[in-house]
Amino acid sequence: MKIVRTASAIAFGVAAASLLAGCSAGIGATTDGATSTSTSMTNIVKLSGGDWFNRMETGNQEWAAENDFTVNQTAGDDSSPEKQIAIISDTIPQKPAAITVVPNAPESIEAVLKRARDAGIIVVTHEAAGIVNTDADIEAFDDEAYGAHQMDLLASCMGDAGGTYAHFVGGLTVTSHNNWVKGAEDQASSEYPKVKSIGDPISSDESADTAYQRTKELLATYPDLRGILGAASTDVVGAGRAVAEAGKEDSVCVIGTSLPSTAGDALKTGAVDTITFWDPALAGKAMLTIAKKLLAGEEIVDGTDLDIPGYEKITQSPDSATTFFGTAWVDVTAENAADYPF
Repeated sequence: MKIVRTASAIAFGVAAASLLAGCSAGIGATTDGATSTSTSMTNIVKLSGGDWFNRMETGNQEWAAENDFTVNQTAGDDSSPEKQIAIISDTIPQKPAAITVVPNAPESIEAVLKRARDAGIIVVTHEAAGIVNTDADIEAFDDEAYGAHQMDLLASCMGDAGGTYAHFVGGLTVTSHNNWVKGAEDQASSEYPKVKSIGDPISSDESADTAYQRTKELLATYPDLRGILGAASTDVVGAGRAVAEAGKEDSVCVIGTSLPSTAGDALKTGAVDTITFWDPALAGKAMLTIAKKLLAGEEIVDGTDLDIPGYEKITQSPDSATTFFGTAWVDVTAENAADYPF
């Protein structure tokens, strides 16, 4: 199976030869059927600031310099889907060659992404497996496999006795986070019968302070809680802080997605046991590389090599022709955190 932007390929008819010969300018179809020579792309992420998306911006600018494009990153000052919709709407009239998007709630932006594509703008997404109105969605890995991997780490940390655990997500509508939850639950059910979830995932609103407050509440409500999994990059920081204040670093395992620059101190103190992540700089580069290939009329197929670590042989989802997976997760503890200086 393969995915190629048909409308864009038609618009590229005259310019295809020069692009395939190495021309770096993106060619995009305008609404009147003419071609433009925009070399601008816009990356729209979940939330402005923070180590995660600052790191993605670093990758954007490295890629832009290497490929002679201009890449602008933008986001709302909170993670509400409404603000992200407004930003995408405001971006469409600017007619960038492509937009790359990390959605807060993929289903909420389907309509506005369709508007962007109808306007001749290439759309590439991340953390939105199965989203409909995209030219391609690139994931660092299969979400449920990643969740299962985190459960393996948690179960190993908790030991043979097992116990109960809570799972934080950045928002209840964040598709990738909820897929990780399902992967973890399914893995516990099949492999670790002594590991039990306390119930539904808990939203941290992408805030370390919220994760901290809600972990304090959890520790009071569930005195025998043995584990916490975090999906947003700040979840383990807030949870680890509450666990440390309760003096339970040795009895409560805290594992989740984060970065060394975010959770490094907590790793050193033992408040957080292990973090897992994919490099957002490389994920940003993967989105931009796919956008450039589609602008050049190239096909994205099962096995495509994006020439980016972890994305050398992407695999196509059996459930969505436009969704592709890399193999790009890493595990970090206090022992190897220095190997990842971001």
